[in-house]
This record gives sequence, C-alpha cells and structure tokens, in this order.
Amino acid sequence: MRRRLLPLGLAALFFNPSFAQTIDAGGNGAYEASGVRAPRAAEPAAPLTLKAALELALGANPDLSATGRELEAVEATITQAQVRPNPQISTLIEDTQRSTRTTTLQLNQPIELGGKRAARIEAAERGRNAASAELDAKRAEIRAAVMTAFFDVLAAQERLRLAQSSVMLAQRATLAASRRVTAGKVSPVEETKARVAEAGVRVEFTQATSELATARKRLAATWGNPSPRFERAEGQVETLPTLPTLADLTTRLAHAPSLLRAGLEVERRQAMAQVERSRRIPDVTVSLGAKRSEELGRNQAILGLSIPIPVFDRNQGNLLEALRRTDKARDELTATEIRLGGELAQAHERLNAARQEVDSLQKDILPGAQSAYDAATKGFDLGKFSFLEVLDAQRTLFQAKSQYLRALSEGHRAAAQIERVLGDASSVTPAAKP
Repeated sequence: MRRRLLPLGLAALFFNPSFAQTIDAGGNGAYEASGVRAPRAAEPAAPLTLKAALELALGANPDLSATGRELEAVEATITQAQVRPNPQISTLIEDTQRSTRTTTLQLNQPIELGGKRAARIEAAERGRNAASAELDAKRAEIRAAVMTAFFDVLAAQERLRLAQSSVMLAQRATLAASRRVTAGKVSPVEETKARVAEAGVRVEFTQATSELATARKRLAATWGNPSPRFERAEGQVETLPTLPTLADLTTRLAHAPSLLRAGLEVERRQAMAQVERSRRIPDVTVSLGAKRSEELGRNQAILGLSIPIPVFDRNQGNLLEALRRTDKARDELTATEIRLGGELAQAHERLNAARQEVDSLQKDILPGAQSAYDAATKGFDLGKFSFLEVLDAQRTLFQAKSQYLRALSEGHRAAAQIERVLGDASSVTPAAKP
C-alpha cells in the first residue's frame, strides 16, 4: 500500500504552492536580471543629419521600444495557446479502519472538443499580426515626429540667423542716425526711433534663440535624450519634398499601417468570436484509475467518462459579446479609412499651398523687399530718404523672410504628416532646390 501511495505523495509535493512559488521566483529573477533599463541614447557633439536623427530615434525611442515589447508579449500567447489541458490526479480514502478501508487512485485527462485549441492558436496569431501592424504604425509615427522636429530645428536656425542679421542692420541704422543727428542733418527724434527699432529687433532675437533651444530639445526627446548635444542640424530647409498627386497618395492609402492595423483587428475579433463559438461544445474528461478494497482483499480497475450537459450555460453571452466587438472593429475600420483619407487630403493641400507660397516669395516678394531695403538704406545715407522709410523697408524685409521660413516649415510639416499616414519612406521624396 505504501508503494502505491508514494507517487501520490510526490505529486502532492510537486504541486504544493510553496514549491511552485520557488520555481516561479527563480524564473522571475532571471527575467528581472535581463530586463535592466538601457541607458538613454546620446548623440555625438557634432552636426546632425536627418538620417542620423532617424537612426537614433528608431533605435532608442522609448515609445517604439514599448510597442516592440508588446509584440514580444503577444508572441508568447501563441505558445500558451498551443498547450493542451493538464492531466489531473486524485485520490479518495473511505473509512478510517484499516480492515474495511477503501483507497481509490484516479487519473483524469480532459480532452478538448470543437476545435478549441485550433481556434485559440488562430486568435493568438491574429493578435500577433495586429501587434506587428501596431509596431509599423508606431514606427511611421516616430519617423514623422523626427522629420517634423528636425525641420523645425533647421527653420529655427535660419530664423536665428535672420534675427542676427536684423540686429546688425538695426545697429547700422542706429549708428547712421546718430551720425546724422551729430551732423545736425536730422532731428534727435530720428535717433530715438532707430534705438527703439533696434530694441524691438533684439527682442525678436531673444525669441528666436528660445525657439531654437525648444526645437532642439523636442528633436532630442525623440530618442530619449533630454539634453541635446548635437552642434546643429544639417540639411536644406529650402528644399521642399515633391508633390505627389492626390490619386497616387489615395492608392497608397490601402497599405497605410494604421489602416492595416484596423483591418487586422477585425480579423482578430473574428478569431476571438470563433474561440467563444468553440467553447459552446463541452469537453470530455476521461478517467483511469485503481481501487483497493482491504475488506475484499483485491484491486479493481476504474474507467470513467464525464461530459458536461450544456443546459444553462452555453457560452451564449461571451459569444454575443465577441460578435458585437467584431462589429465594432468593422466600424472602427471604416472610421479609420475615412479619417486617414481626410488627413491625407488636408496634408496634400497644405503641402501644395506651402510650395506655391514659397515659390511666390522666392520669385517676387523677397527680391522686391531686399531691393527696397537696399535702396532705402542707400538713399538714407545720401540724405534722400527719411529714417522712417528705412525702418519701414527693414520691417517689410524681415516680415517677408519670416513668412518664407513659416511657409517652409508648414511644407515640411505637411510632408511629415503624409509620411505618418502612409508609413512609406518613399511617399514623399526630396526635390531639387527651387
């Protein structure tokens, strides 16, 4: 009798909660040891290109890393979905007196019916596909954020250079006005106006410096670095991407990561509904064991089969929930398609408007404003124009250049928006410098 109960004692020891916790603790310790947070990426203290910024962000962005971890976690659900139910061992002792005691040892094995295991595996694989599409969408989002931040830095650098030039021009104007006042050619009021204008330009210079610092931090934050180290951003802010046709962009929309993700979510929900549908079929439990009767002095074999009767619980509620969530996923797919189509059309229009504005500024407005300022400055030095005319020409030139930089920034933001929607590196390509 002791020999027969020895396996039962070993099984009880193995399935003891404290023993299981010891195993789990060792496993968790291994995971914790390998899950140490990596240090934040720090770019070299050198000029930074768009390619280098993209490599830094795609390799060290914390949001992208978190999405990748989610994909790894979802892949583990496939392993779990493939496992079969564990067997169960049970024992029963009847009577406390040795002479009349009956001991039963029984092994029970649940057998899944209705394709439950295949449905679980299919649902887990669909979940893995959806998580992979989520990673692609996050990667496109990070690329667009880096592009936007990078060209914001380029524009801020140009704006700072423009403010520096304006300060130099204002200083020259103030010096010229001071000389003319000393010579008695103009009223001291002219010098006061020049100094006020110079102070205003210095305020704009301070604002441009602050905007550049903010843009640099925003760019470095895409790869998790709160303190940017790069010297400057290197690129052609005046080179706007080409303008694809809206029909071409709409055709590419079918392969947009966000749209693919929404479509895969529908498939995942359909697979989940199939899992709930398979659970309506009850499982069978097969039992095999032995019974020892001390009173009769012999062993008896035990064979058993148990099947739940689905009278009350037919899993109808869970199935209905899964079907309604599938309908919801279909509606979200339609809404995503409409939303992305609208965002794509708006970004296309913004890029088109920015290119037209930049072209007009380059061909007509900037040359005219520069010519007017040069003529006013020369005429003021010769005593032909008043200082008010010089200030007006200077203000017009500064506003034209600022408008030019804003148009360039808007164009690059629109191109980055197209990149975010389509998730294709070739969706917008650099054009030759206009």
